[in-house]
Amino acid sequence: MSDRKTYLVFDSRVISSVANVRLVPGSIQKAAANPLLCEDKPWEPRFDNVYPTVIRDPETGLYRLWYNTFIIDPLSSNTSRADRKRIPYEVGDREMGVCYAESRDGFEWKKPELGRIEFEGSTRNNLVMRNIHGTGVFFDSHDPDPKRRYKAFMQNGVAFSGDGLGWSPVRTCPGIQARGDTHNNALLYERTGEYIGITRLWKNEERVVGLTRSRDFLDWTKSGEILRGDRNHQTYSMPVIAFEDGLLGLVSIFHVEEDTVDCEWVWSPDSYRWHRLCPGLAAIPRGPEGSFDSGCIFAAAPLFEEERILLYYGANNGPHSGWRDGFLGRASLGANRIAGFTPTSREEAGVVITQPVECTGNRLYVNADISEGEMRVELLGLEGWGRGECRPPQGDLAECEVVWDSGRDLAPFRGKPIQVLFELRAASLYAFGFAG
Repeated sequence: MSDRKTYLVFDSRVISSVANVRLVPGSIQKAAANPLLCEDKPWEPRFDNVYPTVIRDPETGLYRLWYNTFIIDPLSSNTSRADRKRIPYEVGDREMGVCYAESRDGFEWKKPELGRIEFEGSTRNNLVMRNIHGTGVFFDSHDPDPKRRYKAFMQNGVAFSGDGLGWSPVRTCPGIQARGDTHNNALLYERTGEYIGITRLWKNEERVVGLTRSRDFLDWTKSGEILRGDRNHQTYSMPVIAFEDGLLGLVSIFHVEEDTVDCEWVWSPDSYRWHRLCPGLAAIPRGPEGSFDSGCIFAAAPLFEEERILLYYGANNGPHSGWRDGFLGRASLGANRIAGFTPTSREEAGVVITQPVECTGNRLYVNADISEGEMRVELLGLEGWGRGECRPPQGDLAECEVVWDSGRDLAPFRGKPIQVLFELRAASLYAFGFAG
């Protein structure tokens, strides 16, 4: 429905009321080729959380990846896999760097020898920065200076690049006033014309997501709290992206007692109010015991393609505070299937009623999974457009027109507000919209 007016049902501004339904994350498909990247270079002794950034180059079509790794971690470098079973991991004197990789298909990644940053006497590596912490990268097509098109946001600092490989010296930003020991990331929020930076605060020994703002990417406001969990389920990292007229992201939730990390969808309509869409439900579920992503998940900001959403993520096969190997994984889900309403009971129908929304086309479309159940639609207060007259669509439908027995279209209601009721039985509704 990319060329149509689409309403996403997770947007609380669209929904008037619900009954017997809950909001659940869309079902993802993990890539069969996973894991796509691992710690296989001398300057990659321990990825830890990876904190990946993936961008699709608009000119070349290449997938470009920037990822964080501890390039110096003596304990990891000097302890064999066999010895790690008997020696506890302890954080020592470590140094973090940023590495670069690229891929033509998004699955097979190459770590080019860039010749830019020295490591142990050689520049034959894929390092683009070192001695920094928690760096996120984004491409700013609006900056008139070609040397500033790529921007990096890290722990209380920023840097610029014309190609994403050669970076300016880091400029410190003391105004942010944040601990910042996380996946710091930033974007241009065109709705307000300002840059938004996501970082970390600590309050009462709890990890808290902080946000800072800037007009020029140089001078930043003092960061303020925008999201927190609780003492045992703390908000860890939160890469975000502009989406529709709001902001969408993935927050990692650190389960302190279990020592594991899950990942959930977050959304904001305006950059001030933030919501965990499906609290306690993973957007990218961890894998089974022993798998590459069984311990921790740290996602990149979602990457939108025409008919799907790509989710690249840093993954670990062990606990957050212990020995763990680091990897890059990939998953995908259908366009507009971030989260949807599904009935809480198979015996009773779920009901979703929208706010009055403007009818912008002659036909009503839905994005829904009705492969095992039924959905009926009613235009409230309009004779002949009831649930009884609706011809129930069937299937797993990214785009399906809703029709009624009369065969009439919505032309008489164009430009007018209408209120839509969806009745769901063993079905999931993600989005609806108008076209034609």
